[in-house]
This record gives sequence, structure tokens and C-alpha cells, in this order.
Amino acid sequence: MKKNWLIGGLAGVLALAGVGLVQGGGAEGEGEAAGGQPIAFPHNLHAGSEEGQANMNCMFCHFSAERSVDAGIPPVSTCWGCHQVITGRNAPAEVAKIEEYVESGEPIPWVRIYKISDHAHFPHMRHIAAGLQCQQCHGEVQTMGVLTERSPVWGGANMGWCIDCHRQPNEQGVQQASTDCAVCHY
Repeated sequence: MKKNWLIGGLAGVLALAGVGLVQGGGAEGEGEAAGGQPIAFPHNLHAGSEEGQANMNCMFCHFSAERSVDAGIPPVSTCWGCHQVITGRNAPAEVAKIEEYVESGEPIPWVRIYKISDHAHFPHMRHIAAGLQCQQCHGEVQTMGVLTERSPVWGGANMGWCIDCHRQPNEQGVQQASTDCAVCHY
């Protein structure tokens, strides 16, 4: 009797694994760029200021950072707007993936890199209005290639890191921002 349960259980596990493989689109990493991203987006080529780099402002792509809690991710049409002209000298296969998303009408399913705990919020618009540069929290992203993990500058945004920044005095010696719990937690 135990042998039948074992064989049945093993068959069930294999069947579920097969369903997961089919629904997941094949072997892990297949069709994905570094870090599990659907497209290898090199931040340094887009935002960097070295010769041959685009020197794009962060908010060209992260368009809602000035007016929203979230920084936003550009629609595929924004990417394609440039890449119809700039064909991807360095990565034509990645640009071809953008075209595939345009033709399918599907958004690019980016994998989120930066996320704080659900019990806290980080309103981008308030930090930008206070004069912070993106690099102060996200690191020198314009020098990084394909992001696969959080910048070490951000440090996982533990609460102490955020409070230290809030407590830093401005030019008049006044604390930068409130450290009241309700400012970040809800």
C-alpha cells in the first residue's frame, strides 16, 4: 500500500512540475536577461555621460517620480520611440525584444529591483521636491549596466538608513525631514 502511495505521489509531483515548466515558459532563465529581466537594459548606456552614452535624465523613463509615490516604468512605446531610430548597435537582440513587445501590444514585464517593506511608503515626489537626486537613494545607476540587485548605497533601505538621512541638517543646521513614525508608516 505504501508503495502505491509513493508511486502516485511521485507521479503527481512530476505532473505538477511539468505544468509549472510549461506555464513558466521553459527552463529557468530562458528568454530572460541578467537578473531575470525580460530585456537587458544597460542603465549606463542610457543614462551615462561617457562618449557613446545617451546621458538621459532618470525621469525621462521614470516619468512619474516628480508627481507620484512611484517612479513609474515607461510604456514600451517610449522605448520603441527611440529604438526605431537607434537600432541597438551594442545589443540588437535586446532591441528586437522591444519590437516584439510593441507588436504583441504587451507591456514589458520588468522585475522590480527596488522595493521597501509593505508597512512603509516612500513617496518619490516628496523626495524630489526636497531636492534629492535619484543617486542619493539608488546609487550611481548611470554607471551601472543591467541592474540585477539593489545598489549597495541603498542598503535595502533599513529604517536606520532612512532616519539617518532625515536627521541630516540642512545649510541652516535644521533637521532635513521629520522622523515621526507616521511620516513613513501607515
